[in-house]
Amino acid sequence: MALVTGAASGMGRATAFVLSDLGARVALLDRSASVGEAVSAIEADGGTAGGWELDVTDAEACASVVAAAARQLGPVDILVNNAGVSLPAPIDCPDFDAAWDATLAVNLTAYARMVRLCLADLTRAGEGRVVNVASTEGLGATGFISAYTASKHGVIGLTRSLAVELGRRGMTVNCVCPGPIHTGMTAIIPDEAKERFARRRVPLGRYGDPEEVAQAIAGLVLPAASYINGAVLAVDGGLTVQNT
Repeated sequence: MALVTGAASGMGRATAFVLSDLGARVALLDRSASVGEAVSAIEADGGTAGGWELDVTDAEACASVVAAAARQLGPVDILVNNAGVSLPAPIDCPDFDAAWDATLAVNLTAYARMVRLCLADLTRAGEGRVVNVASTEGLGATGFISAYTASKHGVIGLTRSLAVELGRRGMTVNCVCPGPIHTGMTAIIPDEAKERFARRRVPLGRYGDPEEVAQAIAGLVLPAASYINGAVLAVDGGLTVQNT
């Protein structure tokens, strides 16, 4: 079974659909009630899925939902940590502490929590797969979103450390770093501004689609990827390798 957090929309939803197309039973977790619609769409396509509303910062709820998903769909073979938030907050603003705590709780602490909750399943057969979704912010930095940037650097560090720690138990732990992608998080950016940014900063000259990130995630959990461990894969159209 594949368990995907932040699965009601964007990259999480696309990942759930791709994994279902590959034959996985998929547990979709999201704080939005629209997770049910995503489950219905997968089932309408002939897949097997279950959906649970979940705030990944609630430790007790996470434990309950992971157990419920395993009862319904079987033990966890694949974990995709995708849920995330971005709360802009300059370092000197009054709300910085609250933004920092909330961002790291979702973007980093919850990732470690979900691995711990799924660990017994993931290591039972020596073939468990974890993919953590970070960001190109984990490979560089942008001002005024230091909590988000720090959390994504943390996700890369967590990925690498767990890859070393858990590799001897047969697990692989990898990370994807999406660049500019058409998601709910970027929907507030005017299209004209996106086009200007892409022309200037992205060699491919465009924003990516959630499905393109989902395919990269899926590639890391396939049997053919069994020797890829601790990798950090940028899915960014070349943004991070271009000198500008």
